[in-house]
Amino acid sequence: MESSSHDGVVLFAHGSRDPLWSQPMEAVAARIAADRPALAVACAYLELSEPDLPTTVARMARAGVRRITIVPMFLGTGRHAREDLPALVQALRTDHPGLQFHVQQAIGEDERMTALMAEIAATPFA
Repeated sequence: MESSSHDGVVLFAHGSRDPLWSQPMEAVAARIAADRPALAVACAYLELSEPDLPTTVARMARAGVRRITIVPMFLGTGRHAREDLPALVQALRTDHPGLQFHVQQAIGEDERMTALMAEIAATPFA
């Protein structure tokens, strides 16, 4: 997560007991880091995987990041994105008053992601 920028992005996902589950998330983070080396990027998990969101934000703050965008890596806005994440972010705002937080919509609700998933799903029939 080395960065000379004051900006950071956190890919926030559910988590899993299976250690292989997080590999795609880590691959997305690595791709962002390669494409935008000045941007701090890290993954954080709600449960069952580490690090959690407060730990990731604390690391970014220690690294000098001041503006953090949290990307819910969910297909839709279910309970975790609608209830759990806002509560976590509110606590982070209290714990880190010098940081600015922005929470994006669930990644699966972005029309670009919808189009990509449809294209991939229909590939066998092309």
